[in-house]
Amino acid sequence: MEKNLEFPELLRLIDERSTAFRAAVAAAPSLDARVTTCPGWTLFDLVKHLGGGDRFWAAIVGAGPADAPPAEATAARAALEVPRDPETLSAWMAASTQLLLSALREAGPDTGCWAWWSALQTPRTSGGVARHRVQENAVHTYDAQLAAGAPQPLPAEIALDGVEEFLFACVATPSAWPHKPTAFDFHTVEGRSWRLTVDGDGARSTRIPAPTAATDVGSDAAGASVHGTASELVLYLYDRVKADSLHVDGDAGLLDLLRAWEPEE
Repeated sequence: MEKNLEFPELLRLIDERSTAFRAAVAAAPSLDARVTTCPGWTLFDLVKHLGGGDRFWAAIVGAGPADAPPAEATAARAALEVPRDPETLSAWMAASTQLLLSALREAGPDTGCWAWWSALQTPRTSGGVARHRVQENAVHTYDAQLAAGAPQPLPAEIALDGVEEFLFACVATPSAWPHKPTAFDFHTVEGRSWRLTVDGDGARSTRIPAPTAATDVGSDAAGASVHGTASELVLYLYDRVKADSLHVDGDAGLLDLLRAWEPEE
């Protein structure tokens, strides 16, 4: 069974994607370039969002266990002012990432903190934050690359962890699925697979064996199965690419129900 990325690896990948993000911003024709994957946003808006997010989560991790984000952090994010000079902006982005990395290193992986996700499958800890921020940085780096006219697939090690991280953090919930119980299988061409089960007890995911010629890992139990590279699956889950760009078996309409579902928790 494949292991999750270790905490030091997560910190390395946050730094790596931050560097790639800054490179994509620098390569773009203008900070006013449209970010088509974030409707209504310019590249400058994306920079403000990602850098402000790094600073926001640094404050959350630094505050330790809490039932809500620190009021000071929320106020600071609302009042955030970001430089527009390209060189100063790049330094601001780098400093934002270093604030987050410093907070994570000081806390270590197991310190509790506030987080917006259900604790059902992802802990509300600094380690959970680090794992999610890798994906935030990776997906928004793709957004920036797209705005610059040179999108690249997510690095494999990030994307392979990203499918599970999305299912565990962004989908897992104890809120009841409001439709007939079903399951969704997600298969990567790199050889990892997951099953998301949704029913009256909510939504939870588990790793399953990758399909082979000898077995379909019980695909008849899944209402829909999605196949693609790990990068394609992550970009699909974050609504960057459409399902018709992937291979889907079963009832594709179930994917629309999943996309539209807004659990109470």
